[in-house]
Amino acid sequence: MVQNRHQALGLSDETVLKMFETMVLARKVDERMWLLNRSGKIPFVISCQGQEAAQVGAAFALDRTKDYVLPYYRDVGVVLTFGMTARELLLSGFAKAEDPNSGGRQMPGHFSQKKNRIVTGSSPVTTQVPHAVGIALAGKMEGKDLVAFVTFGEGSSNQGDFHEGANFAGVHKLPVIFMCENNKYAISVPIEKQLSCEKVSDRAIGYGMPGETVDGNDPLAVYDAVKRAADRARRGEGPTLIETVSYRLTPHSSDDDDRIYRSREEVQESKKRDPLITFAAYLKSAGVLTDEKEKEIYDKAKEIVDEATEYAENAPYAAPEHALKYVYGE
Repeated sequence: MVQNRHQALGLSDETVLKMFETMVLARKVDERMWLLNRSGKIPFVISCQGQEAAQVGAAFALDRTKDYVLPYYRDVGVVLTFGMTARELLLSGFAKAEDPNSGGRQMPGHFSQKKNRIVTGSSPVTTQVPHAVGIALAGKMEGKDLVAFVTFGEGSSNQGDFHEGANFAGVHKLPVIFMCENNKYAISVPIEKQLSCEKVSDRAIGYGMPGETVDGNDPLAVYDAVKRAADRARRGEGPTLIETVSYRLTPHSSDDDDRIYRSREEVQESKKRDPLITFAAYLKSAGVLTDEKEKEIYDKAKEIVDEATEYAENAPYAAPEHALKYVYGE
């Protein structure tokens, strides 16, 4: 028996199985969205495939009863962990009236759900970073025990919003966790053409906060880093910058052809480190998962996604005049 890393982190067998189930569900929701897009039923997909481990590992390290998450557009694993359902994600894909994110107004991937403290992002990238800093500032001013958790891609770490938000959070020692999901490509621009420093986390020193780079294909490594960052934030010690390194297994979005800027061999090689495969292998070595249980998890995820798709496809669209609601005070 392998020394069980999850138990050393204080995680039960049930919890790590739930993490794996959430990763599988995120993948199955994403794969279904691609099928629906390619069959002309939904307009757009921006994918989480390859980044589920970082998303789920991080979200499990937070307190879902009081922390706020400001996810970026790939974060299916984060929002599922925080209480959004597959049905709600499919309603968003189909732009139906019941879509909790925006009532069908926003593109898919603009997650928002007040009851679960999921704060919406917008199409210009990185705007969620100063918003997270603002929530952390408000929480500190009101004496609340909350952490603001914000994610973004490594391309976003080059935007002014990131630098201004990180600087302000560092100066005021705010309870924010900045998590950069480095998937190696900002659309078509590889990491070596984006940064002159070796790691995104190297930038942390400029803002007076700790920076740490972890394996984004390992949900336990990400859980550990985010848990330590959340504990620091709650003790009033300020923000942390975490970089999770993984690989984007799909094109940037359903409108992108990634064959133009990366080889098929590179993508195939990266699939060997697919976190769904590597985490399942760990769970089996730890005696937590069997082949039968794995099949059961995949079958259950397919059932959930089938039901969600059928419901969302048949749900009503909003009335045309509904587009004018929430624009002006009524």
